[in-house]
Amino acid sequence: MTLVAGVDSSTQATKIVVRRAEDGALVRQAQAPHPDGTEIDPEVWWRAFLTASEDGLLDGVAAIAVAAQQHGMVALDDTGEVVRPALLWNDTRSAQAAEDLVSELGGAEQWARAVGSVPVASFTVSKLRWLAEHEPGNAARVSDILLPHDWLTWRLTGSSEPATDRGDASGTGYYSPAEGGYRPDLLRMAFGGDLRTPRIAAPAESLPSASGDGPAPIEVVAAGTGDNMGAALGLAARPGDVVVSIGTSGTAFAVADTPIADPSGQIAGFADATGRFLPLVCTLNAARVLTAGAAALGVDRDTFDALALSAPPGAGGLTLLPYLEGERTPNLPDATGQLSGVTGDNLTPGHLARAFVEGMLCGLADAVDALAAEGMPAHRVLVIGGGARSAAVRAIAPQVFGRPVAVPEESEYVADGAARQAAWALSGTAEPPAWASLAEPEVRDTGLVPSIREQYAAVRASVVGDGE
Repeated sequence: MTLVAGVDSSTQATKIVVRRAEDGALVRQAQAPHPDGTEIDPEVWWRAFLTASEDGLLDGVAAIAVAAQQHGMVALDDTGEVVRPALLWNDTRSAQAAEDLVSELGGAEQWARAVGSVPVASFTVSKLRWLAEHEPGNAARVSDILLPHDWLTWRLTGSSEPATDRGDASGTGYYSPAEGGYRPDLLRMAFGGDLRTPRIAAPAESLPSASGDGPAPIEVVAAGTGDNMGAALGLAARPGDVVVSIGTSGTAFAVADTPIADPSGQIAGFADATGRFLPLVCTLNAARVLTAGAAALGVDRDTFDALALSAPPGAGGLTLLPYLEGERTPNLPDATGQLSGVTGDNLTPGHLARAFVEGMLCGLADAVDALAAEGMPAHRVLVIGGGARSAAVRAIAPQVFGRPVAVPEESEYVADGAARQAAWALSGTAEPPAWASLAEPEVRDTGLVPSIREQYAAVRASVVGDGE
């Protein structure tokens, strides 16, 4: 039996799974938490990795890969030391910097043509502009720029040359998935000078490894990737699938054979971890909306689900626009949420809970529709992430999405994808291993209730406008 490990270094925690390379069967797993916040010392990620891998978790592991949160900015000086805490994807202080960059290149269409995506506050390129403008002393010390997964992989290998993969690089704003290379001109435009970027490794490449400073020597360290790319690989997603991940952020993404360039900025034209592409729509508000709803009602999540399911579709006309933390799609970093249609009849715990669930799902359904409008077939929707554990989400999602909905067996799909990539690098085969553990999930009937989306769209238009 050959063992491989996959690491998911997310916003909230480090999760590690150890699986059999031959068939993907789960052998063991562990996790360690990260602190809340939108900036963090990368050493916290490393300590969490070491904590999660205690007690022999990685004993006998022949290959490992890291998938991590996209977009973060890890700035290093010429000795490899971190210059300042890493800015995470959910840090919106760079919103104005993103607007300025879009304008300086000549508009959103120029950015979409250049790198497949239009920068928003989340993107690394926007954070670099913010750093140059607001912390010039720190900016003057920076020589290398890494993403979270790049930095962790670099620590694991102990190599003198950091490496990344095309999937995670495609979320920086200075890498072109269509051309397959960096855009140093855009990096200079954003930062005002040259920076070293990680080498782009091949999807199944085994990285050169020195001693590293991990818990135990591991023979093969794969290139790793971004979290959404890892999830797609862990699910064995195929064309015709749209994956909706309900975590700290909400994402909807699809595997595609050709790159996409959406000048509206709704769809980010990312690459995936296999050599294909991964057009993706991201929202800032997903599972946290459910948590906020439960907290507002003073109930636990199981009770919150029961309350939501006790109310009728449409919540009696009550609609939540769920922009609790600003929003990325639509690009409204300073927005706040809005509860509309309040009456004496619907101001009940059940209707409120239902409105929170429907509002969150409607935002994600808009994301699925945006992908479909750009030619991404959505034959079924795979719902994963912490929010997929909610009984209310599982029951209401088919009514909102209007497409067959499948909820795969609960698993750490980002870490699973990293483990599958590790097995791929170990095998040296042309395609990732076809793991028997990736069983087909049960598909739920659509049961579309059009009034839910219509009601939400009317409220959304009153705030955002019809053209967003």
